[in-house]
Amino acid sequence: MYDWIYLLVVLLFGSFALIIAEKRVYRLVIYTGIFSIFVSAIYLFLGSPDVAMAEIAIGAYAVIFFIVAAEKYYGKAARNARITNPIKENKGKEAAKAVGSIVLIGVVGVLFLQFLPSSESNFYLRDQFLLNAGDDVGGYNVIGAILMGYRLYDTLFEALLLVIAIMAVGHLSWFEGDYVKKGKRSEILQDKVAFYSIRLITPLILIFGIYLVANGHISAGGGFQGGVAIACFFVCRYMIHNIYDMPVKKVLKLEEIVFVALTVVAIFTVFVDTSSLVDYEYRTLFQTIHLMSANALVGLKVSCGFFILFYRYITIERM
Repeated sequence: MYDWIYLLVVLLFGSFALIIAEKRVYRLVIYTGIFSIFVSAIYLFLGSPDVAMAEIAIGAYAVIFFIVAAEKYYGKAARNARITNPIKENKGKEAAKAVGSIVLIGVVGVLFLQFLPSSESNFYLRDQFLLNAGDDVGGYNVIGAILMGYRLYDTLFEALLLVIAIMAVGHLSWFEGDYVKKGKRSEILQDKVAFYSIRLITPLILIFGIYLVANGHISAGGGFQGGVAIACFFVCRYMIHNIYDMPVKKVLKLEEIVFVALTVVAIFTVFVDTSSLVDYEYRTLFQTIHLMSANALVGLKVSCGFFILFYRYITIERM
């Protein structure tokens, strides 16, 4: 198995080198997506399918986000746009930076390969999670049980950080209104192949996002992965319909309410350990309701957060 990881690590750092060297905006975005694919594959081979799915979801969202951002910033010239350095440097400094980047990539790559596990590991915690997660938290997705049960403190803290970050986006934005009725049309409409392709996959993205949220307790996926997919649906909605009617401030308020609801669910089901008070006959049903509701709240909160980031800075700020 580790032979594949070595190959993936080489490809990962190869894509990393392309990202550093590339100057064309569109190619840079594509290389970033390829980098995310290799990272996701490494997570998968190391036994973390949910983390791999989260990485690939973020990578897909980032590619869409940056393409639309480039389109809004450069207009029709986006496909040929290049990153330029406003500070002119002599060739010696440019060469030194290139060499330094290559050395950095090489050192990090060697260290990564050096510390890959090569001996037998201690699987005590893994075995304990696999043995007890179903009874303690419920469901069949052990990673979901860890995030929604054993390590729920971490999940709530990460959710709080996202809420604070999104609130900062809303407060720092210069646009005072809640939404706009009209705006610059998306350049994607001029590309018929991309336009109809996006229209075809948009409903599939939404269905897949809902599936990930609803089945996160019994299969790979969950609220975070599904929330990003649902956010991608709204991004595609803008790209193909140019709709500016979403009230950002209300979505921001909804995210705050969802976070409070998630906290209440966590206190009621995990911190108080309510499942221990339920008859054993109904405990599985109680745990299933807890996991599904927690995943639904996380998915709704994540989709609100990523949607606000996109809508505020892409469809409104750059009118």
